[in-house]
Amino acid sequence: MLDYLIDTPSDTEMKTKRQIMFKKVLILLCAITLATSAKEPAMQSIYEFNVKTIDGKETTLAPYRDKVMLIVNVASKCGYTPQYEGLEALYQKYKEKGFVVLGFPSNQFGNQEPGTEEEIQQFCRVNFGVTFPMFSKIEVNGENTPPLYAYLKSEQTGILGTEAIKWNFTKFLIDREGKVTARFGSSTKPNEIEEEIEKLLKQ
Repeated sequence: MLDYLIDTPSDTEMKTKRQIMFKKVLILLCAITLATSAKEPAMQSIYEFNVKTIDGKETTLAPYRDKVMLIVNVASKCGYTPQYEGLEALYQKYKEKGFVVLGFPSNQFGNQEPGTEEEIQQFCRVNFGVTFPMFSKIEVNGENTPPLYAYLKSEQTGILGTEAIKWNFTKFLIDREGKVTARFGSSTKPNEIEEEIEKLLKQ
């Protein structure tokens, strides 16, 4: 009997309130999305990472854009050191097709790379005829890991999903677009990667 005395909102008023509420929620979601995006840095291209050549020149990997790269942490006094010969053979065979080997000496495993950059360069040339690009000594694990190697390890993890480099001559294969496509352990010989390299060169 008293229903007509109760001030109930009309359908139009309810619809308007729902529209206002929807707009507020939408604005809030947009604000959250923008705030989250601002906190997340843009993904860095592999070609932007700073590196230093074995001659001490600061550079990036930009000169190797559009090439298939094999990045290797190397050492002069390791049981796997003879792999230099196989790496150079790969480089000579495929460099005209857009392939390059990049060597990064490291003394982190058994102190097997104790020499200076000049000594390392001389050793590689005299003993293995290395002509592929070599870079200054780095640490591939720990707090002093350069951004390039942190990126490589995060893109292709090792056994059981671990990122840490296990030993000298771990190899990362990168395609022409800068994607890290594969990771190979120290015991994988350079010639065993040849088929994978050929596939990437044909892409």
